Amino acid sequence: MKILLASDTWSPMVNGVVRSVELLYHQLLALGHDVRVVTLAQNGHSHEENGILYVGSISAERVYPGVRISAAGALPISHWLDELEAWGPEVIHTQSEFSTFMLAQRVARRCHCPVVHTYHTVYEDYTQYLFFSERLGRMTAEKATRILSGYCSLMLAPTEKVRAMLNRYGVSCPVVTVPTGIDLTAFGPAKDNGEEKARMRAELGIPEGDTVLLSLGRLAAEKNHAQLVRLLAAQPEENRPWLVFVGDGPARPDLEALTKELKLTDRVRFVGMVKPDEVPRWYRVGDIFVSASQSETQGLTYFEGMACGLPVLCRADPCLDGVVENGFNGWQWKDEAEFASALNTIISDPALRGQLHQNALATAARYSAEHFAQQVLDAYQQAIALKRYESEHKSILSWV
Repeated sequence: MKILLASDTWSPMVNGVVRSVELLYHQLLALGHDVRVVTLAQNGHSHEENGILYVGSISAERVYPGVRISAAGALPISHWLDELEAWGPEVIHTQSEFSTFMLAQRVARRCHCPVVHTYHTVYEDYTQYLFFSERLGRMTAEKATRILSGYCSLMLAPTEKVRAMLNRYGVSCPVVTVPTGIDLTAFGPAKDNGEEKARMRAELGIPEGDTVLLSLGRLAAEKNHAQLVRLLAAQPEENRPWLVFVGDGPARPDLEALTKELKLTDRVRFVGMVKPDEVPRWYRVGDIFVSASQSETQGLTYFEGMACGLPVLCRADPCLDGVVENGFNGWQWKDEAEFASALNTIISDPALRGQLHQNALATAARYSAEHFAQQVLDAYQQAIALKRYESEHKSILSWV
């Protein structure tokens, strides 16, 4: 199948969307499909490299850190669009709602092929970056999403939570839930008897045998990392675990200041951004994966953590229903008391920790890259059938 992927973000950017889209790209290629990509360059120069079209872009940091938009004055891309039309994609899969979505629509109109869109970001959780009024922001997000859905044959939701939200918005196309996959060849338990884990902990100044809570991802206000710091401060000092943040972002200065304010600098470590191929190593440094976020759409870090054998201790969220099960592979908590109770249960029971470890691995196995790609391919076939039906229906009506 000829498949065009369109995403505003791509390497060298590091985030959940990039990991998800690149995993799909490589898996589709491995299955023998002809796949090309349209994405944004990290500068104003448009160019093509190894089947990937990089469209010149400019920074939109004032809107949101790291965001870029296509540059109207960049080198013309008409000839690349002509090449894509001549190539003739059978389906276009968009991953962003802005610059590359609009480019994808131009190609779709030329080629008369369906557009499948994955809704990665719950924009109503990000309205503080654009609107003074939360209510106005939510209304705008709903209306914009409904408009966008009119240009799609099918939308993919990473979780049932997102699917329910899109249906509540009143989108005009069908919505299918397809959980994001993970590369189980990269993410898995360490096989070196804990030697690397011990070395990396020693470099962070963490004594052997201490419990480490690990948080991995972008440090941004909507991820609610500050609550993890406050929860740590509430734990008894004599057996307080360590908290390691892997990742970077605009909230880091405030988190570091809060850590100092709560006198936790001896128990919190900020590792900063790490290279994508080093991410699995950092998961293995932890004993428990923790999160206080309620803005997740795909829960990719939860899956990756479990694939490395970590039980998950996270803020209760509908996106994790059927994924994180209390007492089986971790706990979902609603308040400080539930967090403290679950944490104490995990730390104090070695046999339970072993069982949680095994169950976390079993859960992660359900989200293999192969299964993910096959579900997406099934969605492509559904979109192609819907597009064909729509075309035939319009053709019949033209004779009425």
